[in-house]
Amino acid sequence: MAMYRKLGRTSAQRKALLRNQVTALINNGRIVTTEAKAKEVKKIAEGLIALAVKEKDNYEMVKVTAKVPVKDKDGKRVKEVVDGKKVTKFETVEKEIKKDMPSRLHARRQMLKVLNPATNSLVKDKDGNMVTSNKKKDQKEVDLVAKLFDEYAPKYADRKGGYTRIVKIGLRKGDAAMEVVLELV
Repeated sequence: MAMYRKLGRTSAQRKALLRNQVTALINNGRIVTTEAKAKEVKKIAEGLIALAVKEKDNYEMVKVTAKVPVKDKDGKRVKEVVDGKKVTKFETVEKEIKKDMPSRLHARRQMLKVLNPATNSLVKDKDGNMVTSNKKKDQKEVDLVAKLFDEYAPKYADRKGGYTRIVKIGLRKGDAAMEVVLELV
């Protein structure tokens, strides 16, 4: 018996398809796809969430000092003249950051091998409702690894597997393939 479904694609196409669907599932919380694809995506997604749960508290807080540019009330950098040249004025700020332990860093890199870069295109309209925007300037990069560690890992910390659910929704009109909703529990 095979270890995975081939999904009628070459290995490169199959890997790309699964990476895209896992990324969409982690980003949105649910996807609609065929049953065979959902079962493959479920394996990968549950592995990523289990890895995040395992490594969620494996970091230390470290104080660092950083040079940050001084900004005026409009958010523009403040310039000063030094030796006849305009240079940006900086101030030193002390911050506390999370420093990953080696095993968490390894887990982060394993997740990045699977997840594609994702953007969130939700913006507020005039009435304050969230709507999707097609403009490139409105799209923001989403850190899915941080979402796994900070949002999903605490949520599923007391759960031993079974982070996703497959719900059948019926046959697809074109080719009568069984369509399902794959969602995070």
